[in-house]
Amino acid sequence: MGIFSAKNHLNEHMLPEIIPGHVAIIMDGNGRWAKKRGLPRTAGHSKGVKTFEDVIEMCFTAGVNTVTTYAFSTENWKRPESEVKYILKLLDEYLDICVEKCLKKGIRLRIIGDRSVFSEKMIEKMDTSEQKTAHLRYNLNVAVNYGSRAEICHAVNQLISEGKTNISENDIASRLYTCEVGDPDLIIRTGGELRLSNFLMWQAAYSEFYFTDTYWPDFGKKDLYKAFAKYAKTNRRFGGL
Repeated sequence: MGIFSAKNHLNEHMLPEIIPGHVAIIMDGNGRWAKKRGLPRTAGHSKGVKTFEDVIEMCFTAGVNTVTTYAFSTENWKRPESEVKYILKLLDEYLDICVEKCLKKGIRLRIIGDRSVFSEKMIEKMDTSEQKTAHLRYNLNVAVNYGSRAEICHAVNQLISEGKTNISENDIASRLYTCEVGDPDLIIRTGGELRLSNFLMWQAAYSEFYFTDTYWPDFGKKDLYKAFAKYAKTNRRFGGL
């Protein structure tokens, strides 16, 4: 059983016996959710934050040990400037709240991605958030200004700077942002798209996938448990028989 109390009103009988240890989520569809309701795209992002809180809690309640979420990609900078500013403002404001909740729930927070583009104040806040929760057991990775290709390049360049001339798969894996928590067992993508969109491409080599047309703001317990049920029925052979 996970770390949260029964106050979450989760129906444990819906859960399969086999639960993924590491779940990664591409939280897609905020803008389309808002547009469908005649609202500005920013309203979808605000609602998406609430869904983020709920789904993270459901995951850990179910017994998941690590959750990695795709919050802002290296390609998202191409979106309208007003939307980008709003998303970054949400992140800035939410970090403090998230840290307090993580401390109460026993969750270690990591911000993964290239931080060099952010202000010194924002980088300091990210560093402080990680330091405050570094001693906790459960893992929450939030990918911000993250791109898998950039992550792999970063890992290789780090190895080169260390003097490596013959680089192995294990070397690269040990320099990825997720090296401390391992590869995801299950990757969930909302919003109806059937692609990774530059997310955890190295780590996803033998992950199971669950795609749903549900937009992220509408993603809930029923959707999450469907993903878990599909995962539980999969015979993971990792290239073997």
